[in-house]
Amino acid sequence: MKLFTIDKNGKFLQFKEQEFKEENKEVDLEILLEKNPEYFFDNSKILIIGRQVTTNLNTFIDLLGVDQFGNTVVIELKRGKTPRETLAQLIEYASFIDNLDYDQLNEIYQDFSGEDASLEDYHQEYYKSEIDDKVSWNKSSKLVIVASNITTEIKQTAMYLRKKGLDVYCVEFKYFVNNVDNKMISCDFVVGDEEFLRTKISSAAQLPKTDKDKFVTTLDNNGKLIFESLFKFAEQEKLIFRWGSKGFSLNQTFDNGFVGLVFGYPPNSVYKQSLYTGFEEISKKINNADSVIEFYKSELEKFGKFEQAKSNLKWVINRNITTLEIENYLDILKRVIEKIKTEGLKNE
Repeated sequence: MKLFTIDKNGKFLQFKEQEFKEENKEVDLEILLEKNPEYFFDNSKILIIGRQVTTNLNTFIDLLGVDQFGNTVVIELKRGKTPRETLAQLIEYASFIDNLDYDQLNEIYQDFSGEDASLEDYHQEYYKSEIDDKVSWNKSSKLVIVASNITTEIKQTAMYLRKKGLDVYCVEFKYFVNNVDNKMISCDFVVGDEEFLRTKISSAAQLPKTDKDKFVTTLDNNGKLIFESLFKFAEQEKLIFRWGSKGFSLNQTFDNGFVGLVFGYPPNSVYKQSLYTGFEEISKKINNADSVIEFYKSELEKFGKFEQAKSNLKWVINRNITTLEIENYLDILKRVIEKIKTEGLKNE
């Protein structure tokens, strides 16, 4: 099959297949797949939580994801042809991933994303249109090879392993370029496609972090009003920001550490333009945490802008905000900070 684009003069520009590895590194394939997993996997969404994840054997998993049910997806990438040892590598990685619990997956996600917010909260937002049930983390794993050429040996062995109950898939992609340097990728399952669609399915690499200036440029007028007020409040209270790939956590510092009070996100994040509470951070780090969280929660419920978001509360900032409302919210934060300072860090 020949592929063409049509220019403004109605002329056909032909795409010609090229070897992806000739002008791209493996990291380029990682980035493409990490940003576009639904296209590689025929509209089955996969949340990528880690890239170049280090195993206990000091080897590196190209990409690690989770599906909507919390099952892990281990992805091995090859720019060119799959060597014979590809499946052995993948099974070795799976033996490591199989032993990870939620806390370890959460740590991988936070290292990769640069966010302090939890994997559980991000997962809920990422899949919210598809599932609201409680997630059972890492009950099983899918093993996926993505390559420009899945060899006959790999296909045959992968199909044998599937018959024996191992959840293995092979995805083959083709790379095309035309004479004005437009690029195109096609991809197809060559092993396991029907089953993959039916089941729906510490990082060495890290997403680039945002900062205050970049964050503010993404906000609408309502967002600028609340977040710029929060920035001034943080300066007055000597709070610190920890920036992730999209948003930030606002933290109260102690001599021996810090605790997240609130998480902020821009409109282009999966959380939308919003503020989230940091109940898990308080629960893990602060003495008498239940009392502090109960106070924080009750005050925000009376405030009336926050809604339930699993174990936290969230304020999606999509309506006009008054100066008085911002002052009331910051007053709640101030009183929560006083309680946190009074209780102190655990084991301090």
